[in-house]
Amino acid sequence: MRFKSRQSNTQVPEVNLVPMMDVLMTVLTFFIIISMTLTGQQLANVRLPQAVSGDDATIAPDLVQLDTLVVGLDRDGNLLLDNQVISLNQLTQQTRAYFAQNPEGQLILKADRDLAYAQVAGLLTDLRAIGGNRVSLAVE
Repeated sequence: MRFKSRQSNTQVPEVNLVPMMDVLMTVLTFFIIISMTLTGQQLANVRLPQAVSGDDATIAPDLVQLDTLVVGLDRDGNLLLDNQVISLNQLTQQTRAYFAQNPEGQLILKADRDLAYAQVAGLLTDLRAIGGNRVSLAVE
């Protein structure tokens, strides 16, 4: 019995890159044409607000400057009002008097950054309990 000899007719398959290059060139051409049409035009018509400095004599009438009460809390946990150390009872009286005169006023707390947040949050809660529903924490 005779075996047929198989000839090794195995060739390395070839990858035809021409169709892939055609697709890539078409996509590249599309993006080049689109980018050229967009550079000549403004993408969005947006008017940005202008800053109003305090030196300008012409301040818009709809801008109302609210008087704010600034309370400080230093590194040692002392309450400060007008750079003077005060107690919580004095702060309570000052805050109630302030909100009686300015019902739309704001109270801003400036706390030292080295304080624990629990201490700052406790003072914020106390200030809101005094009657200030517009109490803010100043940050840098």
